[in-house]
Amino acid sequence: MKIIPTVVLGVSRNPERFANQAVKALINYGHPVYAVGKEDFIWDGTEVHSTWDKVFDVHTVTIYLRPELQKVHQEKILSIKPQRIIFNPGTYNPELAEAASEAGIEVLEECTLVMLASGQF
Repeated sequence: MKIIPTVVLGVSRNPERFANQAVKALINYGHPVYAVGKEDFIWDGTEVHSTWDKVFDVHTVTIYLRPELQKVHQEKILSIKPQRIIFNPGTYNPELAEAASEAGIEVLEECTLVMLASGQF
């Protein structure tokens, strides 16, 4: 299995949120995760960061934020040059998708949890 370093954008203190479930699933599948949320905290043993200061070499950014909340992250997402961005249900942002495509970044409208469970991640 290929190891895929991933940023999960939209992690919260609520364990029921899909972003939090994705963090847990990615870790269970052996993928390194950099979790980004509104504030710094530890969730289920994982550091959640309010900034992108320590972002490592990332393959995938998976987004769990509504489009209007993505604007503050768009420049950073594009600057780290991930190989792909996954817009989970309800998060598709045409502006970011177009900018990413123009930068040569693969854009998917998928569900990270389904991709992991089906071996498509």
